[in-house]
This record gives sequence, C-alpha cells and structure tokens, in this order.
Amino acid sequence: MIRTRFAPSPTGDLHIGGLRTALYSYALAKHSKGKFVLRIEDTDKKREVPEGKEKIQKILKTFGLEWDEYFVQSELAKDGRYKKAAEELVNKGQAFYCDCQPKNAKEEGFSKEVRDPCRDKNLTSGAIKLKVPENQKVSFKDFVLGKVVEWDTTTVPDTTLLKSDGLPTYHLAVVVDDHEMDISHVLRGHDWMPSTPIHLLVYKFLGYTIPEIGHLTDILDPEGGKLSKRKGSASCEGLLKDGYLPEAILNFVMLLGWAPKDDRELFTLEEFVETFDPKGFQKSNPIFNREKLDWFNGHYLRQKSDGEITKLLLEFAPKADEKLLEQITPLIKERINKLSDFDSMAGFFFEEKKADQKLFGPNCRQHLTSAMAKLESLSDWGKDKIDSALIGLIKAKGFKTGDFFMDLRIAIAGSKFTPPITDSIAILGKSETLKRLKEALK
Repeated sequence: MIRTRFAPSPTGDLHIGGLRTALYSYALAKHSKGKFVLRIEDTDKKREVPEGKEKIQKILKTFGLEWDEYFVQSELAKDGRYKKAAEELVNKGQAFYCDCQPKNAKEEGFSKEVRDPCRDKNLTSGAIKLKVPENQKVSFKDFVLGKVVEWDTTTVPDTTLLKSDGLPTYHLAVVVDDHEMDISHVLRGHDWMPSTPIHLLVYKFLGYTIPEIGHLTDILDPEGGKLSKRKGSASCEGLLKDGYLPEAILNFVMLLGWAPKDDRELFTLEEFVETFDPKGFQKSNPIFNREKLDWFNGHYLRQKSDGEITKLLLEFAPKADEKLLEQITPLIKERINKLSDFDSMAGFFFEEKKADQKLFGPNCRQHLTSAMAKLESLSDWGKDKIDSALIGLIKAKGFKTGDFFMDLRIAIAGSKFTPPITDSIAILGKSETLKRLKEALK
C-alpha cells in the first residue's frame, strides 16, 4: 500500500509550495487507495506560532485534503523514540556527543565545520551528531526527477540529530517517523535536496528501508528567483483573503509542476486524484503566473449561482446588506476575476467616488446637464424606463452613444469601468443619482 505524508511545521501561514506538496502527496496515495498522513513537525519550539497546528488543519480542510492519520512530533517524542535512535547510533560508533556551545541564544548551532571537532573526543553528554564516514558514495534514485543523484560523503557535514534539550532535529525525526509510520513515498521541495545524503546515511545506519523519495521543482516568481512569502501573496491564507476561491487555487496549484497526458486544465480534486500519474511530474521550474490564477478564479466564480456569490461577497463588501448585494451581483459576476475586485468595480454603490476631471470627454457638461434634466422628469424609476429615456435623449440631441454613456458612467461611479450604468442608476435610486450628477457638474 502506498502511504504518503505531509509534514509541515507550525511556524506561519502555509506557503503555496506547501499546499502543492500536500496535494501531490494526497493524490499519490488516494489514486492507489492508499493512506495520506498529516504529521505536524513541531520540535522547533522557538519558531512555532500560536495555534499553528490548528491553522494547518483548517487550511488543509479548506482545500478538501482530509488526512487518514494524524501525528504531532512533540507528542511522539514523549515515548523516547528519537533519543533511543540517536543513542543507538552512538553505541554503533556512527554518531557522537558534542558539547560545542551555540554562538548565540537563537542558535542550536554547534560547530559549523564539515567535520566537528568533538567527533573524536569520546564525550558522554551533550547534543548528538551524525558521524559521517569519509570517502564514500551516497546515492538514490529520485522518482520525480527520474534520475540517480549521488554525493561524496567528504562534502556531507557532521549534522546534529538530537539537541541538548532532548528534542530531535528534523534530520533524525523525519527518518524515524517515516520508518515508524511505514511511509512508502516521500515528496518534498527541491530545497531539501542537500539534506538527503544525511537522511540516507541515517536510514542506512539504523537499518531502515529507504522509501521512494522525490523532490519537486521550485515555484518561481515572475520577477525572478524562487517564490517566497516576502514576495506578494505566496501564502494560501493571503490568496484566500485576496478573494481567490479554494477550488481555483487548488486547480492552479495542480499544474505548477505536473501535467496530464492531454492538454486538460480544469480538474476538481476528485478528478485530479483519478487522473494523477507520477509520470506527469515536470522537470522544469514553473512560474507563478498570476494572470493564469485569475483566469481559473474567474472560471470558478462564473460556475456559481448569484446567491452563492452574494454570500461570498459579504466579506468583501462590509458596508453592504445582503438584499442590496443580491441586486448588484448579477451585474458584476461576469466582470470580476476575484472577490476583492468588488470594491474597484462596485464600491461606488456604497460610497461616492470622485472622478478625475481628465476622464471626462469634451462634451461632458452638455451630456450631464441633459441627462440630469431627463432623469429628474421620470416618475417611474425602473431600469427599462431609464434606458428608454436616455436613448431617446441621445437621439433627440444627436449625441454619440458611447461618449454620452462614458461621461455618465464617470460622473456616477468615478470610473470608466463599471457594471451596466443604467442598471447601476436604477439600483442607486433617483435621489442619489441626481445628487452625483450635480456634484460632477460643479
């Protein structure tokens, strides 16, 4: 049975690359009716954020990535499994105690040299470090890259496995946990590749079976370099707050490093699991294309009913009541790509937006004066009556239709880009419409 795991640290918002790792691990297991394990690696207590574990669970559930088994590393440590494994390596002569002092309080760092000066001191206490053998080859076949990767141990540093406080580092815990949980396939980011020879040696020295290991491509920023949390909304929480739908984000992430046999782009999670094939992993680094994400999000928005979109918009239009939003939603549904576009597209319904006078055409005063007089004379403020009155005005005055309605749009909404302006005027009401026209004419 294929058993995969997603093993995040509760140190902040989930990066888009972390979501991709979780998604691919989930699909790899579920495609073959296997098990998907969530393991919270929380042994770095200095960097852990409040409620970090709960946030990870919540965000994975938001994307439908439900786990079969759940573990917390600090809880697992209570049975002494990591200490026992580290001491076993010491007894075999494959690890040693180190009493080098950290250079600063934030660092559990001991010697930064490739070969630690404590390795031949025969100490009996302190942190435990891996005793890397000299002049050996360490290799594995990466099932994502499809090739054998090899290291000379001369370049592999003696690495801390168990800290002086008794908690394991990632390098020991990940090996012990993957063994204890019968993990058959490990997917992780390419930035973990330099750590792989350390883990391979620990597997070998403890007599564990090495799982299939694959390193995923780096997601690149369009402006260059690896996509990081510091560059825009690279976190899942940030994208959700920006008005992207979970199903759109997930579909976008599916294709950031994996491609189907055909050119298909749209997948539900269930369809992706059914279609998933590890042979589809790509070797080249994908670029985080925001325009493509907008396209996915626009597609999924337009699959929803007006009522569903109205409910979603309540968070992005805090000044609106639901009944007013119900009128506005049909007007903007085809015009927005994400929920946060609401304010720029329809914020004028709730707050008058002053127009840049440079936006008006040369005949704006005549257009607006005539429109105000015509609209003021209407006793029936229905959309059809407004349409009929304004079209009649345009014909009677010989106005250019496009220029007339553009000036009207700018006066009412303060922008060239709005929902249909006569629909908008009908919703705004007669009093507010005339008030805005008077303000524009000033």
